[in-house]
Amino acid sequence: MNAQPIIELRRVSKLYHKGDADIHPLDDLSLTIDRGDFVALMGPSGSGKTTLLNLVGGLDTPTAGEVLVCGQNLTELSARELARWRCDHVAFIFQAYNLLPVLTAYQNVELPLTLLPLTRQQRRAHVLTALDIVGLSDRLHHRPDELSGGQEQRVAIARALAADPELLLADEPTGDLDAHSAEEIMALLVTLNRQYGKTIIIVTHDPKVAAVAHRQLHLEKGVLTLDVDTLEKGA
Repeated sequence: MNAQPIIELRRVSKLYHKGDADIHPLDDLSLTIDRGDFVALMGPSGSGKTTLLNLVGGLDTPTAGEVLVCGQNLTELSARELARWRCDHVAFIFQAYNLLPVLTAYQNVELPLTLLPLTRQQRRAHVLTALDIVGLSDRLHHRPDELSGGQEQRVAIARALAADPELLLADEPTGDLDAHSAEEIMALLVTLNRQYGKTIIIVTHDPKVAAVAHRQLHLEKGVLTLDVDTLEKGA
């Protein structure tokens, strides 16, 4: 594994105001993640997991501290610059597949590529490669209601892969799947990490899902409480 950090959080805090109450989903958190790492982020609801994921992905900004991802200090970018940065470097995978029901698998994967300066032929090459990686080359023309839940999540992963991002951020990607489909999705993520070198952070409540990662990070009330290195277990 390349030891060059892809993510550095330096004393990051996040504060929200809700009525008269102050909510601190993250409190003075520092963290480094190496390029090519596979990290599972765990903790109870409200512990700051999704907030951390959103900060790393440039969907939110910290109240204090610095967030450096892929060599860029995200706290220095404008909203427009952050949008451009996300297109170039990061992709999200959610619990809800967020596929457009009227579009085929091919069209759903192609849609975000229309925002990039690619020709139609280049977009097609990206889409076919992504769907081949997730094992759905034979489902190009199927709409979401013609796919299983596991297949829908594979299409969502293909959509995330289509622009060849450096970083994949997954928020409970197996939460709506049965046990067999969840195992297939996690096996796919392991392949993306090991064979394609993707850096992956996955938010999960499932210890079985977390067990496939290199490391398990635990958040408790916005504080990093435990960092378990599982590489020695053969992950």
